[in-house]
Amino acid sequence: MKTIILNKPGEFQFINRAEPEAAGNGEAIVKIQRIGICGTDYHAFKGNQPFFSYPRVLGHELGAEVISLGGGQAHVSLKLGDRVAVEPYLNCNDCQACRNEHTNCCERLQVLGVHTDGGMTEYLKVPVRKLHKSEVLSYDQLALVETLGIGFHAANRAGVGAEDKVLVIGAGPIGLAVAQFCKLSGATVTVADRFENRLDFVRRQGFSDRSIVVKDALNPEQLRRIFEGDLPTVIFDASGNRSSMLNAFNLIAQAGKIVFVGLFQGEVEFFDPNFHKREVALLASRNALPGDFTKIISLMETGQIDTAPWISHRTSLDQLPSDFASFMEPDQQLIKAIVEV
Repeated sequence: MKTIILNKPGEFQFINRAEPEAAGNGEAIVKIQRIGICGTDYHAFKGNQPFFSYPRVLGHELGAEVISLGGGQAHVSLKLGDRVAVEPYLNCNDCQACRNEHTNCCERLQVLGVHTDGGMTEYLKVPVRKLHKSEVLSYDQLALVETLGIGFHAANRAGVGAEDKVLVIGAGPIGLAVAQFCKLSGATVTVADRFENRLDFVRRQGFSDRSIVVKDALNPEQLRRIFEGDLPTVIFDASGNRSSMLNAFNLIAQAGKIVFVGLFQGEVEFFDPNFHKREVALLASRNALPGDFTKIISLMETGQIDTAPWISHRTSLDQLPSDFASFMEPDQQLIKAIVEV
């Protein structure tokens, strides 16, 4: 089967692999139909993705078709031909995190396309419990469920409510997802980014009440003007930029929450008296939970979330190696690229 492998930063290669062996108990084989390209993939291509080794088959945002089911499936509602979103977080179900239902940060977590080979291929064998079906959604929509799940999980981590004044820093797909779910919670939302086209998209989709074009480091006085004299009660940093993330400690309201959705390879440092006097809660948000996938699919099926405007670029599996680098160019005005398999 046709497969694209990232041999090293900047170097894709087509290879032919044998199709997966027969599905065993609790397993399914899916035909990959759509692949969303996300920041993780771009970072891997550029050589600065944490938790990553080469060579690797990328691809963890997947819309797929069930083509084979193994034994032991009596309790499963799946059937051949079902359209599914793939939950790419392969957890062990045995460690302390898994026993406490924190499967998103399993101690032995293997994420498709990051720790183990992912979906830039024609067929993939996965645990049945990682498949979330819809009889309504298209493959395009199903491929975006994982991206939305990260934003949904982050908003839930912070317990965002209607009383909150939220600042989302970084308007890539993850930041957009965070902003969308914060708005659905009734919060007042401001989104900050360096790229005007992303903020235009935010405004058109109604994901924020205000937006900030970031030219220099954000400062408290600037935010007080936007939040009518107040500071944000919740800051989500989805930029993955060290300076931006560390600056969040200077921007948060007293008793506020900072949620790091993006990450960088380095140490987080802050001035402890400033942290303590504000009684700040610092949270990390990683991946998503199975229930997040279920909820997002329901929201999409009932029309409360429309992902069609998100897809700004398309390519095929054959064209991906030549198109991939160009997607990262500023003049492309990328929101989300989808690969059709």
